[in-house]
Amino acid sequence: MLDVTVHNDRIRVGDRFSVSFQRTLRIPEDGNVYPLPPGLGAFPIHSVVDYWDRVPPSWRSQNSYFISMYQREALWLGFDGAMWKPNAVKIAIGNVNAISGQTWDEALHTQPQNYIVCPNQPWLDGINTGENWIRQFVAMPLGSGVTVEAQVRGTEEIGGVQILVYEPKPGRFPDQPPPELSPDSRGVAASLPIGAEMGLGAGGKMHQKIYSDPYGVDTWDLANCGSIVVHIINSEQYRELTGLEPLPTPITAQDYTQYGFPWFALYDEEKGDVPVAEPLSRVKPIQEQESKSGDVDREGDETIDIPESQIQKLHPPSTPS
Repeated sequence: MLDVTVHNDRIRVGDRFSVSFQRTLRIPEDGNVYPLPPGLGAFPIHSVVDYWDRVPPSWRSQNSYFISMYQREALWLGFDGAMWKPNAVKIAIGNVNAISGQTWDEALHTQPQNYIVCPNQPWLDGINTGENWIRQFVAMPLGSGVTVEAQVRGTEEIGGVQILVYEPKPGRFPDQPPPELSPDSRGVAASLPIGAEMGLGAGGKMHQKIYSDPYGVDTWDLANCGSIVVHIINSEQYRELTGLEPLPTPITAQDYTQYGFPWFALYDEEKGDVPVAEPLSRVKPIQEQESKSGDVDREGDETIDIPESQIQKLHPPSTPS
């Protein structure tokens, strides 16, 4: 198994790969497809080992961590890696694969593809639900029936995020890095009761491709991998568990536009998109689910008029030859 460490609110798996959990604006669920919002700072990551006697027994596993989110707050996953020696990465929200919509397992599949390649895929903002777009990750309580996990599986939810990182097989890529390159980056601003844990629901639509594997599934070494589990708790229980104050609530969509925070788009027309995940395409957005029960969340409903000048264009990392 690959070594797992935490530094500067990033979880590092092995020698090259790391992931951060970035706070971000929750985009409206109004049917429009939005560009990528930037990060508003990384969520602090805490190791379960440091709170072993205070967390639920189900959390007590190797490489287990937790973050705090406000209900209905959004996040995106930011990946760092090495283009000269990439990694295959699987991501699940609860027990549902975020790329394929299938039940979580440790195998790599191509029909449909159930993993991404990093750093070819620099970010993941939501579940794979459309052609060239995703539905945003938004925190919702377990048991609400609104999480993606509840809608896809219809069984007991475990919540949180699971990540598996695979090394390439020996000889597929160089063992030493070339002269350092400057990678492109997305803008980044600087014992629990029932109901404390959260999962991820489906928010608004966002432009984002899930890139197909350019190297082939046989590139990856299934026997050489590392795994992490990141639990999500609400702000009240975070305070009770850690004794720390949670981060302030993110800015609203209106504030975001008023102060001219940038949105992002990638020049990635040459890169293919994996097919739509049929189980995930049936997932209903949070607002639609809640309207059925009469509990409608109106926060973030406003349509945002985004001028083209406010959208920063980024080139994706180049694929090594």
